[in-house]
Amino acid sequence: MSLGKEYLDTVIRRLKYYKELGEKTFEQLDDTDFHFLPSSESNSIAVIIQHITGNMLSRFTNFLTEDGEKEWRQRDDEFEIHDYSKQRLIDLWNKGWLCCLGVLESLNEADLLKTVYIRKELLTVIDAINRQLAHYTYHIGQIIFIGRMIKNKEWKSLSIPKRKSQDYNNGSQIKDPAKKY
Repeated sequence: MSLGKEYLDTVIRRLKYYKELGEKTFEQLDDTDFHFLPSSESNSIAVIIQHITGNMLSRFTNFLTEDGEKEWRQRDDEFEIHDYSKQRLIDLWNKGWLCCLGVLESLNEADLLKTVYIRKELLTVIDAINRQLAHYTYHIGQIIFIGRMIKNKEWKSLSIPKRKSQDYNNGSQIKDPAKKY
């Protein structure tokens, strides 16, 4: 396998893994939990979903041919409270991921060294992808943290639970790096 193909496969696999972590968080929450605000200056999970979706649609629509910050994007509105239902938020989430992953899955090795713009900044495709990978995982971490705050002792761990590392290590299998998430 070529290095470029391996890079694309790895990025897609990692993004799908973090998408799944977000979705496992959503499964533990009800409609009102999506709108919980930890503080007056914080964002709710709903707002973070709105922002991630707007960002994905803007960045990955016509990814190789247009600036990633589209004129039609309403970024400020992404941070407004819309009181969407859990299902509406999940639908938005899926719309963003469909766009993002669809583009990444369509790229080939030759595309990786092309250049694109994000807010008029010239980036290689590799750098643009890395930028988005870091951005989305940052926000998914926020989603998980807020979900844990809400659920508290009812939280179902998405990784190795506290005080269970030794149990995990004693019974763990070697993970297959080719596993698709």
